[in-house]
Amino acid sequence: MNLKQRLMALIAIDSAIVLFSIYISNFILSPGGSPVTSVIVTSSIVLLTVHHICAYRFKLYKRAWEYASVTELKAILYAVTISVAAAGLTQLVAFQEFYVRTLIMTWMMHVILIGGSRMSWRLYRDTHLTAKKNGKRTLIIGAGSAGVMVARQLKQDLETELVPVGYLDDNFTKHGLEIMDLPVIAGTKDVKHIVEDYKIEHIIIAIPSLHRSDLNRIFSLCTETNARTQTLPRMEDLMLGSLQVSQFKDVEVEDLLGRDPVELDIDGIADFITDKTVLVTGAGGSIGSEICRQIARFSPRELVLLGHGENSIYSIEMELRRNLPDLNVDTEIADIQDKDKMVSIMDKRQPHVVFHAAAHKHVPLMERNPEEAVKNNVIGTRNVAEAADYANVNTFVMISSDKAVNPTSVMGATKRIAEMVVQHMDMISPTRFVAVRFGNVLGSRGSVIPLFKQQIKNGGPVTVTHPEMVRYFMTIPEASRLVLQAGALAEGGEVFVLDMGEPVKIVDLAKNLIRLSGYSEEEIPIEYTGMRPGEKMFEELLGQGEVHSEQVYPMIYRGKTPAVNINVTEDLIDEFKTIENLKERVLDISNFEFKKIRVLSHAK
Repeated sequence: MNLKQRLMALIAIDSAIVLFSIYISNFILSPGGSPVTSVIVTSSIVLLTVHHICAYRFKLYKRAWEYASVTELKAILYAVTISVAAAGLTQLVAFQEFYVRTLIMTWMMHVILIGGSRMSWRLYRDTHLTAKKNGKRTLIIGAGSAGVMVARQLKQDLETELVPVGYLDDNFTKHGLEIMDLPVIAGTKDVKHIVEDYKIEHIIIAIPSLHRSDLNRIFSLCTETNARTQTLPRMEDLMLGSLQVSQFKDVEVEDLLGRDPVELDIDGIADFITDKTVLVTGAGGSIGSEICRQIARFSPRELVLLGHGENSIYSIEMELRRNLPDLNVDTEIADIQDKDKMVSIMDKRQPHVVFHAAAHKHVPLMERNPEEAVKNNVIGTRNVAEAADYANVNTFVMISSDKAVNPTSVMGATKRIAEMVVQHMDMISPTRFVAVRFGNVLGSRGSVIPLFKQQIKNGGPVTVTHPEMVRYFMTIPEASRLVLQAGALAEGGEVFVLDMGEPVKIVDLAKNLIRLSGYSEEEIPIEYTGMRPGEKMFEELLGQGEVHSEQVYPMIYRGKTPAVNINVTEDLIDEFKTIENLKERVLDISNFEFKKIRVLSHAK
């Protein structure tokens, strides 16, 4: 039945109900079943006319009655009450009579018959689905609005194989109640024996506001059962319409180990990027490509993707063009070690903002190739920074790392020296130069998660360097948003640091990934291989004496950075090809700066 046919059918049904209600009420209440009077005829015409007007006003002909609820019932009550009131007013004004009992009975029959005609479809549909479905018994964790929404969706969805049987909720006042005809059985701590008692095959965690630590706790309890565990889609996916409530997603390690995200100053970032030319170096990398996706949301005048690897640049370019056809995006294939090329690109593009994400980041590789770390991380950064100064760029944001703090590796040391280059450029240039420092990024290329996933896929073992090794973690989108936020906050010369919460043991990360993949540690063992050259047991953020105590933005701090001696950096750049102990030299330069920070902090 199409929309027009459905509309005509509802109008016909309603017309019959309206006329039947008033005439049968008059017949029942009139002494001896007296004939229909002109008062009743006029009242029926007014009642019918006003009913259809109210039905249009309250959208009774446009509602999907198979999903009817209290909202739809209220609309019926409003429409019927106004219609009967109009009929009564007509009786008083036109005939100076008022058939009170007839109107009351008409109102009652009107509500019952109109409501019954609408609700009968939902009743039939719910009964039909309940009788028909015989799929996987599903437990919903969370008896709040999201859990109820999931239960309703599962009951109404003809395609899904999941059959809800009850809720778990830590609000004890709900225990024993029934919601959507499903019982609230117990709290989350009882999930193991509830799964056994109720023969549960599937678990859905339906608490969008759940903190990561609580999600980790609940998921750990769920993994002690044989039931598959999933969560709701992300709220932004639901809002954008890319996913439905019934399209549940598997729990991912990012859900368990990532932090609660930092909210952004959208207006500040929009002023910083919207209708501006923005250039991103390393745009094909994990962080660089996500920065491009985030920038694209703010409608820049032009987004320039600069990278050395043509395949990765092509990939992000095609993705952006496919998803945002109106975005003005262009590419530059170039090596940041080529200073003349950097100057030429900056002069041609005249960007307002530059995000410098190009760098070598793999600690063991850079330990074996320190000269390449210097060439790319230090000299490359200087080339891009000087080219930005030459082109009068407004803001330059460099992506740094927590490994630049008290560095023990060549990679960390070169990132700290790159920060020194950026700080020096801020002192001599009208361009605002800043650095953004964050920890390990979940799922980035070369990070531990893709390695663990591949090892699990191969049947194990999963290799961990040390059982006590810990790291700070954040997700790729969060790291990229922090970069944008720092650029919007930049005044020049800062090193921004994110409050990254509590560090996570690498072995816990490995155990979570094994569980998420559906295995036990007996099936996929963990093997300890020992620390690699340049690695720390504990990564550090800035210490108490090395960071301003006040937040410049929620969860974002500004590091204390003393004046740098750029001469030692220039000497390193000029002589690095002839330096025999290059690794020791870069470590000495970078660590001297941190010793100076501590001396200044204690002196104060």
